[in-house]
This record gives sequence, structure tokens and C-alpha cells, in this order.
Amino acid sequence: MTQNKVTLITGTRKGIGRTLAEHFVKQGHMVVGCSRSPIDFELPNYKHILADVADEKVVSGIFTFIRKEFGRLDNLINNAGIASMNHSLLTPLSTVEKVLSTNFVGTFLFCREAAKLMRRNKVGRIVNFTTVAVPLRLDGESVYASSKAAVGTLTEILAKELGSFGITVNAIGPTPIDTDLIRAVPKEKINDLLLKQSIQRMGTVDDVINVIDFFLSDRSSFITGQKIYLGGVS
Repeated sequence: MTQNKVTLITGTRKGIGRTLAEHFVKQGHMVVGCSRSPIDFELPNYKHILADVADEKVVSGIFTFIRKEFGRLDNLINNAGIASMNHSLLTPLSTVEKVLSTNFVGTFLFCREAAKLMRRNKVGRIVNFTTVAVPLRLDGESVYASSKAAVGTLTEILAKELGSFGITVNAIGPTPIDTDLIRAVPKEKINDLLLKQSIQRMGTVDDVINVIDFFLSDRSSFITGQKIYLGGVS
């Protein structure tokens, strides 16, 4: 009998994270999700944990639970993230620290702990989230883009460090998607961004799922250290 895949997704309270949790539950995965605030939904074969992704002790506890409950981890999707869109001269240090803690430190901690568990079975898939704000070097997003650029570099180096354990590490860079993350962004700024894309439309969660499914596929064992930006951005 084939065991269900065990998939850990961060930031599943709403938006892309919640849709990813729903998607992989439908695919028959055992899904563990986390967020700082409680969720308002229930799913079969889904366990939710309240957690700050940048809290090392809490993150360690999540992996202790997964190890005891399932004995392994097949997939990690580092979806949790926050944005800051402001001129550098108007950005307080507290914002810088918050963005870096969630976007980079959180991603690093989950990657590190996931790899410890995955290497036992010599197989694993890690997918991180970057953003098209990195290659487009969008003004007003210096802190956010820098945090995600760091995630991109982390992805490339981890792919080298973890390849011998059968663990692949890749990243997806979505274009604007209609979620809470961008609803506060002025419409003209979004339109300007779309004009920089080869395919000039908003992204969808299905676009994101398509790429993640590719990265997680058993047939993608030779794909690692890659970043795929949506919308034709390069």
C-alpha cells in the first residue's frame, strides 16, 4: 500500500497558502499547515499549528510533531511571507526586521529542519517563494525584494548542499495575485508592473500550483536550484 505524501505548508490561514492546503489534501496528502493566527476552516487529513515561522523553538516543535506523527516529511512549501512597499527613506528599522524575519529567517529555519528529517529517507522536495519584484527591481520594495532575493540565493546554495541527500530545492516567483498581500498597493503601481511582464495579466493561484506541482513531482528529481518567475519575467 502506497503511503500518503506528507506535506508541510507555511502561511496557510488564507490566500495562496490556504488554497495550497486544500489542493494537496485533495491530492491525498497528509498536510500540516501553520500561521500566526487561528484559521476559520477545517480540512480532512489537515493539521494546523499556530506558529511564528521565525521562532526557532516553535519551528523545532513543528518538526518534532511531524516526526512523531508521520515519521517523515516528503514536501515543504515555504509560502509564509509579508510585504513592505515604501520608499527606503521612509522605512523604519522595525519593518526591516519584521520582513527579514518572516521572509528569510523563517524560510531558512524551515528548510534546515525539513532537510534534517528528509535526509533520513534520502528524498524530499522543498519549494520556496521569491517574487518578480527581485528581477524587476521595483522601486518602493527595497526591503521586500531584498528579503526575497536572499531566499533565491538560499535556494541555490541549499540545492548544492542537499543534493546528495536526494533533496531538491527550488523557488517560484509569482507575479501580482489578488490576495491580501497586494490589495493595499495602488492600482497604477500594479498596472505598471503588469506592463513589464511578457504576459500582461494578473497571476492566479492555479498558475502557482502548476509550478509547485512540477517541482514536487516524482519525475522532477533532477530539477534543483531553479527559480521560475511567472508572467515571462526574467
